[in-house]
Amino acid sequence: MTFKKILHFTSNAFFWCFTAGVALLAGLILIYGNDLPDYKKLATYAPPVATRLYASDGSLLIEYAQERRVFMDFLDMPPQLVQAFVAAEDQNFWTHPGIDVQGIVRASVNNSMRMFGFNRKFTGASTITQQVAKNFFLTSDRTISRKIKEVILALKLERAFSKEHIMTLYLNQIFLGARAYGVGSAALMYFNKPVSELNLSECAFLASLPKAPNNRERAIDRRNYVLQRMVDEKYITKEDADAAAAEPLNINSGFTAQMEDDFQYFAEDVRRQLLNSIGRDTLYNDGLYIKTTIVPEYQRAASAALNKALDRFSEGREEKLQGAIIAMNPHTGRIVAMAGGRSFQESSFNRATQAMRQIGSTIKPFVYLTALENGMSPEAILSDEPVVGWKEDDTMWKPENYDKIFMGDVPLRLSLETSRNVPTVRLVEQIGIHPAIQSAQRFGVYPENLKDINLSMALGSGETTLEKLVLGYSAFINGGYLVNSKLVDYIEDRYGRVISKKDIPGQIEWNNDLTPPVKESDAEPLSDPQSLYQLVSIMQGVVERGTGKQAQVSGHTIAGKTGTTNEVKDVWFVGFSRNLIAGVYLGYDNPKPLGKGGGSHMAASVFADFMKIALANNPNQPFPVPDGMTLIRVNRRTGVLSSQDPDGIIITEAFKEGQSPNPAPQTLKSSKSPAIGGVF
Repeated sequence: MTFKKILHFTSNAFFWCFTAGVALLAGLILIYGNDLPDYKKLATYAPPVATRLYASDGSLLIEYAQERRVFMDFLDMPPQLVQAFVAAEDQNFWTHPGIDVQGIVRASVNNSMRMFGFNRKFTGASTITQQVAKNFFLTSDRTISRKIKEVILALKLERAFSKEHIMTLYLNQIFLGARAYGVGSAALMYFNKPVSELNLSECAFLASLPKAPNNRERAIDRRNYVLQRMVDEKYITKEDADAAAAEPLNINSGFTAQMEDDFQYFAEDVRRQLLNSIGRDTLYNDGLYIKTTIVPEYQRAASAALNKALDRFSEGREEKLQGAIIAMNPHTGRIVAMAGGRSFQESSFNRATQAMRQIGSTIKPFVYLTALENGMSPEAILSDEPVVGWKEDDTMWKPENYDKIFMGDVPLRLSLETSRNVPTVRLVEQIGIHPAIQSAQRFGVYPENLKDINLSMALGSGETTLEKLVLGYSAFINGGYLVNSKLVDYIEDRYGRVISKKDIPGQIEWNNDLTPPVKESDAEPLSDPQSLYQLVSIMQGVVERGTGKQAQVSGHTIAGKTGTTNEVKDVWFVGFSRNLIAGVYLGYDNPKPLGKGGGSHMAASVFADFMKIALANNPNQPFPVPDGMTLIRVNRRTGVLSSQDPDGIIITEAFKEGQSPNPAPQTLKSSKSPAIGGVF
């Protein structure tokens, strides 16, 4: 056969083979190309990205994600990282049309020779574009139909998108082990650094992971293989590769944002709130930036103060005491510290927001406020004498004071400062049980649908949460307005746009410069400013002279109220400065008497330990006196003008218009009475 005939035969064979190949490809496209996924949506690729929770100072608390991923734009990826993946996975990526014919031929030859016993490694021929098609749209089934669809999709992707966009899709979607999807997350997981800080050795290691993402035993060998491939492709020199291969590969055991135990009760409340408002898919996949209200310094101080008291009391006891503390801004409801127990790892039950407990004498300020609103003076006289034959419903009841002492006649102020039960019962008899309880309902402490209202509720037998109690007390100093607790200041989507408060219930609508808004409210205050000030003044006396002395903070004006339930099963303290309020609860999860040494002084001490740190760098801010008040010096024990009764403790009392000190001592019972004792 002449050379001319051979050439003619070869040309014809090539033509018919090519024609047959084109016909076969056209047929396959016709068969498999009609039901392909909509690949065009990848033009606006927005992969699932971890949502991150930040404290008020910008420090990262935790991230929520079903897949760990940090989205990276192509321009933000180091060239050496891209080169490493191209060298390892698809050396003809920048030139092929989606499938690599040379690679297919090379893989076919190698795999055929391996089948006949030659020492050749099994090799695949999937391009990066094909991997994108498979990872986004197809399964990993080893079937001919799936492979055909993969090829068709790859060809379509190459026609629709630039090489850079395809590479961006690939490097953000590829699974690289340790729950890391994409190079951004993998850089953090393996090296605890952003992609921009990766060196050549680390880039080569990441590029070696797609073949065996969870096998680190041969990490060094695989990294060195990628380095050699980069030399072969002339991306780096032999000297560069040798230097990188000599570097130790310091791989983390698996980086994750580890949140301190101190913050976990707060973070879990945030998570539950957002699950209810925006849903699981948005929370875990939309890459939100959540700026919370928590102040790390305050949070650590609150947890330390609580655990100090719990550990001290629980030492040597079989059952460990539990408790909670919550602190917030009384004007906005922004929670700055929250601990719901000894340890979140031991128990995730949040005793600050979930535990319904009897609140003891912390209910009394609402009862006494009702009396002040009705015009009673802070120095109005109440009887502290034994009650005999008191009947409520079908039960005979004999209220007693905590210290078992009766003082005779006492001013209203003194009764609340020392938390006396009998005068409180007589006060409720005067103002009415329903108005007294309705005051607590107005301030959100008790629910509005109470069915069984009785006298014992005015002494604290009703149940509520520490959070609701603190919110109710907040209205004493914010002008008489109910506030909602706020865990989140603002939320940004993955593009940095602030999500409207309409989408996040309870969220503050921040200004464009991300400063808090000026509070505006059309609601009527829950009480008048003069009555509120009189109450706050009395509660200041609770801390300075009464049952809450352990809550004192040197150099700062503090007001508050202690609380103890029957048999000392639960102890409380809620107190505040002008711009910060905190509540403390201590008790067993299965209520039982605390026993020796237990009392509300424990809760007051926790409060003081926290506030000493929280207020350390703040100037003292006394509570402002509203217009129309007259301040007069009186005898604390009798309420008489100090010039007429100078013996004993002299205080400054706040009187409304028309109110005045009590008459001279001779018209009252003797001021010489048993010493005031006990804590309630």
